[in-house]
Parts: sequence; C-alpha cells; structure tokens
Amino acid sequence: MDRDNQTRVTEFLLLGLSGKSEQEDILFGLFLWMYVVTIIGNFLIFLAISCDSNLHTPMYFFLANLSCVDTCFSSVTIPKMLVNHILEDKSISYMGCMAQIYFFITFTNMDGFLLSVMAYNRYVAICYPLHYTLIMRPKLCVLLVATSWGITNLHALLHTLLMIQLSFCSNNAVHHFFCDPYPVLKLSCSDTFINDLMVFTVGGVIFLTPFVCIIASYAHIFSNVLKLPSAHGIRKALSTCGSHLTVVSLFYGAILGVYMRPSSSYSLQDTVATVIFTVVTPLVNPFIYSLRNRDIKAALRKLILRV
Repeated sequence: MDRDNQTRVTEFLLLGLSGKSEQEDILFGLFLWMYVVTIIGNFLIFLAISCDSNLHTPMYFFLANLSCVDTCFSSVTIPKMLVNHILEDKSISYMGCMAQIYFFITFTNMDGFLLSVMAYNRYVAICYPLHYTLIMRPKLCVLLVATSWGITNLHALLHTLLMIQLSFCSNNAVHHFFCDPYPVLKLSCSDTFINDLMVFTVGGVIFLTPFVCIIASYAHIFSNVLKLPSAHGIRKALSTCGSHLTVVSLFYGAILGVYMRPSSSYSLQDTVATVIFTVVTPLVNPFIYSLRNRDIKAALRKLILRV
C-alpha cells in the first residue's frame, strides 16, 4: 500500500491495564497512592542527604541521584494515566507518546547505570578500604554520574529518532498504561528491522554493561569477603550490600522478564513485570535503603524535627 495514501496517526490510545471500569477505578486509586508515596519517599531521602553533612559521601551521593531518577521515572508514566482516567480520555498525542518513550528509556537505563556505579562503590569500599577516599574522589563520582546521563540520553535519542521515522496507520491502540517502546513498535505499518536491530545491539550493550559490572563487582566482593577470618566480619560486610542487592534483584528481575523476549510475545505477564520496575521499584527504594540504614534514619529524624 502506498504510504502517502495511508491515514497517519496523530494520537495513540492508552488502553491501560484493564478494560473494565470497576477495575480501572481500583487501579486509579492504587496508582495514585503509590505515586504520592513514591514522590514523598524519594524527596525525603534526597532532602535528608542534602541537608546532613555527615551523608555527603560517595554512597549517599549516588543514592540521592537514584532518588531523583526514581522520582522522574514515576512521573514519566503515572501522571498521564491518572489524568486520562479523571478526564475519561485514553488518548495521548503523537509527540507526547514519543516524549514518553524518550524519557522512559533514559530513566530506565539511568537506574541501571546508577545501580552499577553503587555496586562499584561497594566493591571499592570492601575490597580496598584503605584506598577508598583516594579512589572514590568527588570528581570521579560526578564524572561517573555525568557520563551515565550522557550515555542514557544519547541512547534514548537514538531509539526515539528511529521511532519517529516509522509510519503509524489506522491501528493506534497501545495495550498499556503508557507508551512502552515495544507495544508502540508493534503498531507500526513500516519495516521495523532497523529498530529491532538497534534494540538488540545498542540496546543490549547499554543494558548488559551495567548488569555485567554489577555481577563482576559482587563476584569480587564475595570472593574477598569469604577470606575474612571471622563470621562477624563476613556478616558486617554483606549487610552493607543487602539493600542494594534487593533493589538490583527487583529491578533487573522484572526487566529480564520483559525485554529479553521477542516483542511479538508481549503479554499481560510482561505488563505486570513492567509495572514492577516502573512503579513498584521507585516506590520501595526509599524504604529498602532507609529501614536498615541508621544514618538515613537519623538524618530523616533531624529533618522532621527541624521542620
């Protein structure tokens, strides 16, 4: 069919997670609650770290950045879904959808890069404690975060520009609550070979690089920890990694369940897994990192008492 004679899509329809109005009402309340808690929790973590000079260390610098990213990550997808429910309008403009795709890719990858940087920080702290301050200099910390932002934005720009080159015809219904790149890509009436190739090559490298760095960091950590003479020393060393490992398992477990499969097999289970790393992970991160962290709890108490 001649592409010029096709009806070009100017908006997409976000069908959400359920087609039933009763379930949509329940999901609206649940997502609204989770979004509010996510914003408050991550904002408090960021504020506590910023206001307490005792927390101006590499570990908490990376954690503050993670809180900012998680706040933005949730804000890319949830508010639009909530507004659409209130207005009873499931539409999102074409450019709005492309913007969601760009920021979704950026913040997803940024989460992964920050988790890998935090793993490296723990590796240096446990394996080279005497040289920690020399290695993890402020300039290096800033450089690691800035480089991560640069790579993730360029990667998102690549995929968004390739997506914009595609044609979308009569089918504009996205079976999701936001413009997830995979479901949107399936709607195109153009040849998506280049897009798929970039997803599995460039996207694979961007995804696997921080994941491999995390595995390598913890492999070195565990090999060094097991050499400690006392069980108490082993428990103390591993306890500092518990929160981070929990977040990594939740985040990468959900992503591996969705994006390591062909896009043609995208299903309800994949949608649930997407909700886990786009909504649940940013929600639980502040609690995971604060409940067992005395420094964070002390800083939060100071912050609350100061208010």
